[in-house]
Amino acid sequence: MLLLFAAVCCAAPVSNAISAYVALQTGAQGEGGIAEGGTAADIPPRMLTAYKQAIQLAVRHVPTCQGMRWPILAGIAKVESHHAIGRTIAAGGDIRPKIYGVLLNGSGAGGNTTLFPDTDNGRWDGTQSGERAVGPFQFLPSTWQQIGKDASGDKTADPHNADDAALGAAIYLCGNGRNLAQRAQLTAAIWQYNHSSAYVANVLGWIDQYTAAAKDPDLNNVSGKARTVLEAALSQRGVPYSWGGGTTKGPSSGICCSPSGKSGASIKGYDCSGLTRYAYAKAGIRLPRTAAAQAGAGAGAGAGAGKRIPASLGAAALKPGDLVFYAYAPGRDSTIYHVGIYVGGGQMVNAARPGTLVRLDAVDAMSGYAGGARLL
Repeated sequence: MLLLFAAVCCAAPVSNAISAYVALQTGAQGEGGIAEGGTAADIPPRMLTAYKQAIQLAVRHVPTCQGMRWPILAGIAKVESHHAIGRTIAAGGDIRPKIYGVLLNGSGAGGNTTLFPDTDNGRWDGTQSGERAVGPFQFLPSTWQQIGKDASGDKTADPHNADDAALGAAIYLCGNGRNLAQRAQLTAAIWQYNHSSAYVANVLGWIDQYTAAAKDPDLNNVSGKARTVLEAALSQRGVPYSWGGGTTKGPSSGICCSPSGKSGASIKGYDCSGLTRYAYAKAGIRLPRTAAAQAGAGAGAGAGAGKRIPASLGAAALKPGDLVFYAYAPGRDSTIYHVGIYVGGGQMVNAARPGTLVRLDAVDAMSGYAGGARLL
């Protein structure tokens, strides 16, 4: 039966029986076996724009602040509102529906035990019964009154606007002129935001992950077709995963359905082999549609045109631009279900699974390493 399914992550439709079998086999890993990570790809592009813009504007208001960078704002917003995911973010930055925290009336709901009297007559938090945190950065109206600034250009400082809220957070974290490049001062700034050691540790963890994700791979020593492929693949970071999606021309609507029943029909993006086909097409190389077939192309290319890289050699044998494969039964290419593009430094460009975006992942972030293919 293993011979019947070729590339589960990025294949043509499979039968219900095979889908059920694969789902059982991969249930412990999740579809594609990729653990969720804190990469820039999990941030809505409009929110990421707000974070980056806030860094440029913050120095006008706190010129003595040092070390402010967008991963700091992203770490806070991840914990406070999950980057406003699930809301609509307008071109001007307004977030709808608005994000409200629990009513801080001392009732104990949501962990609040202290009464915070109303300070804004309900202007920002929609109630005069007390205070509640607002917006993607969850400011109390009283705090927002002190640090809120207009970053969107509409002459209103609105905590429900992504640009305004991000700038307010940057100003608040900068204080009177902290050096946020120093870990101790960064920790103190986050503690000021929320007096909880667990909160501080959580935010710092996300900041570290976003900081790592913000560093583009070093392609200085990569040239020719390999560089063309990698630049094409990296340019698609942030594009949604779509089961069956992606052509040699770019993202496209996918098909139904993945082993867990997820349809790509309404999502314009890539699955794993759709992404590799697109990137390699930019270098003039036309790949087959499925991951297993792409491995076969490497195995059958012959000397001088390409080669299959055995898993037994380990990931150290990979070079930038190589295809990277994963299989349910490594050593049997018919069971390959996933493919990525090796960037170097143990990382690959990856369209991981439904619900994720194209992103950088570690080669060892998933099980079943099945070697690679060098076609460049």
